[in-house]
Amino acid sequence: MLSAVMEDYIKAIYTLEEPDERVATSALAEYLDVTPPTVSSMLQKLEERGLADHEKYKGVRLTDEGEVVALEILRHHRLLESFLTETLDYDWADVHDEADRLEHHVSAELTDRIEAALGNPEADPHGDPIPNRELELPESDSTRRLDGASEGETLIVRRIRHQGDEELRYLADAGVEPGERLDVLGVAPFGMVTVATDAGEQSLPQEIARLIETVPASEATV
Repeated sequence: MLSAVMEDYIKAIYTLEEPDERVATSALAEYLDVTPPTVSSMLQKLEERGLADHEKYKGVRLTDEGEVVALEILRHHRLLESFLTETLDYDWADVHDEADRLEHHVSAELTDRIEAALGNPEADPHGDPIPNRELELPESDSTRRLDGASEGETLIVRRIRHQGDEELRYLADAGVEPGERLDVLGVAPFGMVTVATDAGEQSLPQEIARLIETVPASEATV
């Protein structure tokens, strides 16, 4: 049985992984708010269990077995977020940390019942895809992050990634959430993206714009 801390590391590696690239120990330490030596110690434990492949100075990636574990954790997490918003009336911007606390303590049976009660949703309130019972991810539109947008584009928000409650609250207050339309008014040389939303004109720092995945409004599907 894995500890909650081990599960947190597995989920973090999966979240930070890019295709054909390893996750740097420093990036994982920053994401989890721990020291690099603490990360190295945990990665050794995960490697001993066959869940991660860690190379010193090169970083870490999940094994096939580790990826299965990550998808199961994400299934719990994202269905809990959906349940909290749709059934318990939590605001979409306030459920990430709550689901983090609960995801380690729900059974597969309870998760399946939550999924059925919600009508088998394919995405959580932040637009993140929900793995099904077979731990397969649904097909989704090809997206582009907002920090790569151009002035004059009209976009629809599809997903907000790598989020904590602080970032989500910032975006909620700015009127930026999945399904919302953004008119790109300007892109500064150092990455500040200015958009028009229903809440008014907003200037988003590059580190925030990078979290927002979009599709062109002309290509958006319901």
